[in-house]
Amino acid sequence: MNNFKDKVVIVTGGSEGVGAAAARKFAQAGAKLVLAARTKKNLEKLADELRSITDVQIVAMDVADTDACLNLFKKAEFEYGAVDVLVNNAGFHERGSVESVSADDLGRMIDINLKAPIVLCRLALPYLRRAKDGAAIINVASLAGRAPIKGAAAYSASKFGLRAFTFALAEELRGSDIKLAAVSPGPIDTGFIMANIDAVADITFSQPMSSADDVANEILQLCANDKRERSMPPISGALTTLSYLFPWLGRKLQPLLDKRGRSIKRKLKAEMAAIAREENG
Repeated sequence: MNNFKDKVVIVTGGSEGVGAAAARKFAQAGAKLVLAARTKKNLEKLADELRSITDVQIVAMDVADTDACLNLFKKAEFEYGAVDVLVNNAGFHERGSVESVSADDLGRMIDINLKAPIVLCRLALPYLRRAKDGAAIINVASLAGRAPIKGAAAYSASKFGLRAFTFALAEELRGSDIKLAAVSPGPIDTGFIMANIDAVADITFSQPMSSADDVANEILQLCANDKRERSMPPISGALTTLSYLFPWLGRKLQPLLDKRGRSIKRKLKAEMAAIAREENG
């Protein structure tokens, strides 16, 4: 595991799922943490868990609030004197066709998944330029940002945009000591998709599922290696590239992928139902 001894790491969406997994990995590697999320009680629970091994500060906030983002960095510097790593992980996805999703929710997907990371990156730069070494920004994108998915138009657009912004900012910062990278996972076994599995497009489940720990490990690796993006799993990344370059191929493969995804979704739902029955006695 990479050594983040005494590095100060900010993680948005840091109370559960990938954010919580990344927080645990960074803590185990010696980092000091500033965790941001909307729900204070979830942040407090994770912070209590991790304070036995590292220093943790929490900030209950909405990343769509620019003033709150500004105060996040001020708090990190006040508490620890520096900011070394920013992980933009907070995300929002209201699934459904464009016509079925409210205009407010369409806008909120852009605000949280794209606008907020852009603002946070901008606010982070003065702090990261003062970091001694190992400064990094890791943006959590998605395979949906590599090939568009029907029923997820705004979400796909936000992740396309986040990838483009990451690569463009990396070029602007070329020659500096600040590392920019994106991790683009496919389906992840977290509440982000499993809590509302029926609303998730069948095709999503046609791809191998990663765990939150898998994605967290990639986040830590990207802080130090020379990669600009890590698609997860790699074979799914290759498939999205082919579908993007050759749309006709994507349309041809879609019925097969939908069928495979429906089958896997049925099995997952059956497993979840069995677990629920056991828990309810």
